[in-house]
Amino acid sequence: MVLLKLVVLAGAFAHAVSLTNAIDITVKSTGGNATNGHQYGFLHEDINNSGDGGLYAELIRNRAFQISEGFPATLDAWHPVNGARLSLKNLAQPLSDALVTSMNVATTKKQGEVGFRNDGYWGMDVKASKRYSGSFWVKGAYSGRFTASLQSNITGEALGTVKIQSRSSSDEWVEHDFELTPSKDAPNSNNTFALTFEAAGIKEGSLDFNLISLFPPTYKGRKNGMRNDIAEALEQIHPTLFRIPGGNMLEGLTNKSWWNWKDTLGPLKDRPGFSGVWGYQQTNGLGLMEYLEFAEDLGMELVLGVYDGLSLNGDITPESQLQSFIDDALDQIEFIRGPADSKWGSVRAALGHPEPWTLRSVEIGNEDWLAGAPSGWETFKAYRFPMFLDAINRTYPDIQVISSGSFFDGYDIPQPAAGDYHVYAEPDTLVSEFSKFDHITTPHIIGEMAAVHPNGGTGWNGPQQPFPWWGGAVGEAVSLIGYERNHDRIIGAAYAPIIRNMNRWQWEITMIQFTADTVTRSTSWYVWELMAGHLMTETLPATSRFNPLYYVAGKNNKTGGHIFKAAVYNSTSGADVPIKLTFEGITPGTTGELTILTGPIDPYGANSPYTGVNVVKSSKTTIRSDRNGSFQFALPNLSVAVLDTAPSRSRRKNRVAE
Repeated sequence: MVLLKLVVLAGAFAHAVSLTNAIDITVKSTGGNATNGHQYGFLHEDINNSGDGGLYAELIRNRAFQISEGFPATLDAWHPVNGARLSLKNLAQPLSDALVTSMNVATTKKQGEVGFRNDGYWGMDVKASKRYSGSFWVKGAYSGRFTASLQSNITGEALGTVKIQSRSSSDEWVEHDFELTPSKDAPNSNNTFALTFEAAGIKEGSLDFNLISLFPPTYKGRKNGMRNDIAEALEQIHPTLFRIPGGNMLEGLTNKSWWNWKDTLGPLKDRPGFSGVWGYQQTNGLGLMEYLEFAEDLGMELVLGVYDGLSLNGDITPESQLQSFIDDALDQIEFIRGPADSKWGSVRAALGHPEPWTLRSVEIGNEDWLAGAPSGWETFKAYRFPMFLDAINRTYPDIQVISSGSFFDGYDIPQPAAGDYHVYAEPDTLVSEFSKFDHITTPHIIGEMAAVHPNGGTGWNGPQQPFPWWGGAVGEAVSLIGYERNHDRIIGAAYAPIIRNMNRWQWEITMIQFTADTVTRSTSWYVWELMAGHLMTETLPATSRFNPLYYVAGKNNKTGGHIFKAAVYNSTSGADVPIKLTFEGITPGTTGELTILTGPIDPYGANSPYTGVNVVKSSKTTIRSDRNGSFQFALPNLSVAVLDTAPSRSRRKNRVAE
């Protein structure tokens, strides 16, 4: 983030502001609403190759030739080396019941190295001195050594090579592990992984391979873990809420291919993969355990989505057949938070995590008002949601059960359940909804939100913007401030979708974009980072004069700080907005850190991955309250700001619920 000093010294700052037309805001010291400490986060589902080929650090694409309802096994991303013949086979003795198809590699010569290479997810990031961990399973008689290497497609040279002594057998599948440390950086990400062997050592003309895997160093060093740079970009927005596993991914294409969490547990060779709903096969490598560990590593609290008998094609589970899915949801909850000696808690313990995780929010289904409407929505209200709500709250009365629709979708949500409101909109719409939840008593989560279309455009009849843009990010800030004003009833807000692979995507607007070796933080990233970095334990009553200034005030009892968050959206003639801010109980001379985010002159300016230019400017200064205890400052048009009297150097220490 670029840090710019204000053009005036802090001591002269108040005098530089004309108070003639200042918005005079007085904040009471008591009488506000407690917050839950989990105001900001994101939804993750595997869209835009944000899981496989993204957050999930596996470098090999199509590593196990998986088959699903929607996708046949293929040799996508695999290529022969030195004339080898590659083919797919379903052997009488597969690697496992889950991975039934393997790749046969036949030699066409009697001497020399033969084998195969893999393109990765549109390239691989190869850096010197990084230790890459790999493995592969092989069946067939071979005496000799395998050679694993990372190679540059630009220069043709091997960047790193390791020899692996064969232990292969014609009678069984044998796993081979290796570590590979490149000797030099690749010139770019146009690199491949190759595995070769000596043709002379083959006994029967070919070998069968499966589950060929390669990981770079992962976030927090987790085995089967997350890609470092993407995970760090997510960590830096200070998320406290993590909604998984979707999203459409939860629902599946049909009621035979919903996201079955039990298929994502255990060794990779026992995970069959998932018929992805966004146009590609998924590996199930990023499974429930990996999600839970990632939440733990980032300090996020889970909002767990459970399948409720409705899929994207409109398949609706009859009432008489719904109990099995309810039982499955109860199993999943027990797996996450049950004691280590419970049926599913013991499975978790056997997988290496005997301590239960915290789980206080469970959402039933996803957008049931959309898939299979109107029948899907009517059956949700008539029996599916009531049955899940009753079963979960009877067993876990402390869990907040959430409907996949909201009050605004025409559902009088039964107590004590909450609703889920999704909004993908123009920034003008987000601003117009600033007070949307002021008079709603039912708790809600904002389960998905983002500015996706320009003001005055064609909306869903046209494309999304290519990237988040500054005016859209300010619109998001206004809505976020509106949610914070009601955080006694708003569980939290989740940006969605969160990540986009620039080589294949289905949804343009995401907070983060990436390639094999780059990560781009969007304009929205900077707004959410600032807002989430200053959490309130309670909001405080303040005088209300909104438009073009939108704001919320409160305090953090953990840091002792008073906090003011604001956004200016479309001020008259684009003028600065002067502010006189008074917190009851603040003494004269109290200091506060004022951070102001501004964008380019063109409000449609965006952080493009193609240029790497950050259009967001951040100015940070310390201001002091005057003799009346008031802070005086001005905010530019289309700006987002936070004033905090006790900012923490580490914003993770700012968290409310730790």
